[in-house]
Amino acid sequence: MNTPLLRIRLESAQDVAAARRRARELAAGLGFSPLDQTRIASAVSEIARNAFEYAGGGGVTFALDGERPRQALAIEVSDRGPGVRDLAAVLDGTYRSPGGMGLGIAGSRRLMDCFDIRSAAGEGTTVRMARVLPGERARVQGADIERIVRELSRRGAQHDSLEELRQQNRELLAALDELRERQDELARLTQELEATNRGVVALYAELDERAEELRRADMMKTRFLSNMSHELRTPLSSIRALANLLLNRLDGDLSVEQERQVRLILSSAQTLGETVNDLLDLAKIEAGKTEVVPAWFDSADLFAALRTMLTPLLDTPHVTLEFASTARLPRLYTDEPKLTQILRNFVSNALKYTERGQIRVGAQCDARGDRITFFVADTGIGIAPEHHQIIFEEFGQVQNRLQQRVKGTGLGLPLCRKLAALLGGEVGVESELGVGSTFRLNVPVRLASSVEDERETSGDATP
Repeated sequence: MNTPLLRIRLESAQDVAAARRRARELAAGLGFSPLDQTRIASAVSEIARNAFEYAGGGGVTFALDGERPRQALAIEVSDRGPGVRDLAAVLDGTYRSPGGMGLGIAGSRRLMDCFDIRSAAGEGTTVRMARVLPGERARVQGADIERIVRELSRRGAQHDSLEELRQQNRELLAALDELRERQDELARLTQELEATNRGVVALYAELDERAEELRRADMMKTRFLSNMSHELRTPLSSIRALANLLLNRLDGDLSVEQERQVRLILSSAQTLGETVNDLLDLAKIEAGKTEVVPAWFDSADLFAALRTMLTPLLDTPHVTLEFASTARLPRLYTDEPKLTQILRNFVSNALKYTERGQIRVGAQCDARGDRITFFVADTGIGIAPEHHQIIFEEFGQVQNRLQQRVKGTGLGLPLCRKLAALLGGEVGVESELGVGSTFRLNVPVRLASSVEDERETSGDATP
């Protein structure tokens, strides 16, 4: 609902000045800021001047628009003149008349929140504008409207044109001061932005330098591990060979204590050899020098080899090692040695951390038959959920009550994770403290391979 506030007839240049003044006074009474008062008064002045100069007169109506979500000062300027030619060009800012009508309409449109113009040849022009009241302003009620109207009536319609001109000059100077402050602020922000950009550029340069240093360090680490692993293998092989010679009594009999010590030497050499092998495998993977050589084989053969390899590691009658049936498992096309290495590490860990109960090795295919999941489940000490991710990180170990008896470097499971990635799969664990753990390896039944593709093309692939 619109509540009329004031109407002014435009019959002279003084009426145009009066319209400007009344617009500013109404805006002040409704709580607009001084800057918004100037904007509203300037828009009204421009449109009223157009009505007077181009149409010979008209009228300005001020009202309070209460139909919007927030109240607004609504202004309508109408005339019965010849209408606005080239209205589309006027609204898009490309039309310029000698008197500046195009500039006045386009400028007023930018100053107001709402702006609508209707014009037809011989029927005149009506311009409707609105400016929404400030958000902090309480809703204007009937008593407030009566007070504003009384104040306007008290001031009267007569005014001093010279004083109005002075007021416009003051508003112009205030606008220029504000513009200068904005320009100074913009210049300051531009300087800050340039300084920030320089800092960002310097930071990127430093990050690139650090990244290059990390790449070099990683290459050096990989090269060091590879070289050291090769260098350590030779003396370790000699130690194992000499220990076996002593145990076989090729150099004479050993006392009970001597045999115990030699077996300790052999065990330590074997443990160190496993660590060296893990380090070398990790180094080769990180250097991108590990080759995947897939081939067809049966799951039954894989499990049989694992059983033969791992059963001798059982050193207690309280733990049993069981292998599930492979009757329904398909033939696999992948890198068998790497797959065996992963499962061997899983079972070896299960043997270390299972004091009694059973360790079960099995596998099952998914519904589509294109992926297979191997699992090693034990009834050992288990792993807390918050440590599930740590154990797959290099040198990551979880402290437990068996740590003193069971030695390790924390390289086995990270190596399994990287080998699984080479086979197109992933590893995971399900475990609870005191309940046991189940380690899983999910890989494709048939590993994609350019070699296999060539064989299929030639018709020699094994089904």
